[in-house]
Amino acid sequence: MTPPGAERRPGASDAAPDGARQPHASDSAPDAERQPHASDVAGDDEVALTAMIDAALREDVGPGDATTLWTVPEEALGRAEIRAKADIVIAGLASAEAVFRTVDPGLASTAYVQDGAACGPGDLVLSVEGALRSILTAERTALNFLGRLSGVATTTRRFVEAAGETRARVIDTRKTTPGWRRLEKAAVRAGGGVNHRMGLYDMVLIKENHIAAAGGIEAAVRAVRARNAVELPVEIEVRDLAELEAVLDIGVERVLLDNMSPRQLEEAVALARATPGGGPELEASGNVTLGTIAAVAATGVDYISVGALTHSAPVADLSLRVVARR
Repeated sequence: MTPPGAERRPGASDAAPDGARQPHASDSAPDAERQPHASDVAGDDEVALTAMIDAALREDVGPGDATTLWTVPEEALGRAEIRAKADIVIAGLASAEAVFRTVDPGLASTAYVQDGAACGPGDLVLSVEGALRSILTAERTALNFLGRLSGVATTTRRFVEAAGETRARVIDTRKTTPGWRRLEKAAVRAGGGVNHRMGLYDMVLIKENHIAAAGGIEAAVRAVRARNAVELPVEIEVRDLAELEAVLDIGVERVLLDNMSPRQLEEAVALARATPGGGPELEASGNVTLGTIAAVAATGVDYISVGALTHSAPVADLSLRVVARR
């Protein structure tokens, strides 16, 4: 990241960091019969966050923050505060603080709450002190991380509370912002939700298209069992009670009940619980809203997956204000 005090003209080299290598399809193509493993793609979270922040700052700051460079004296120091402007649940504090450090390692930030904390209008969330040029250059990128992730946490908390005191746990999906999955799933946890699989590598989820391509439910499950040497958990999607009965005869760890009404879900729960051992875990999925989740949770399912936690969460309302200059 170019220090905010360095004025220079933009050039072609601004678009890519020094030493950056262009990805190639062969970098991620799996071997024909290779066993997937989480460590293959999970990577180091800190390195991934650093890359995200660098990309965000290149996008926003480019060759320099013209407004700040031309209006704020280089020697100006001060303090700024980030406060909530609405009732929200906080997530992404570490990301926001990392943005300030990336722009200027001399900035000192203090968090007054933790991820998962409920804040109301005017509540102090984070302060940062140091060079005002650096603070103002980092402002929008830091707020983008904090607002986006707090929005996910806030939405999750609302769904969790709407589900009520039932056995059902609210879980997320893979419908995340590209590149943001680990951050957004951490925000779901901050909001009181539970993470489903992180990606295609840490759980088998046999869905409608897999079943069609494999030649049926039994064929799909048999094929997985023949190759699942790392013993990934297996879940299978069913659309009606007849498919559920077929799956119960085969046996899997979890069943996804797709787009079923509350009455159908109740019947599915009763059918599964009547099997030896109480049957597999049951997940309800499909167009669950804040208005319908209570009825879904009351059916007795173990999990309710909600894509809206990540794909439709509004950005939380926070603002940064300079409160002292010296």
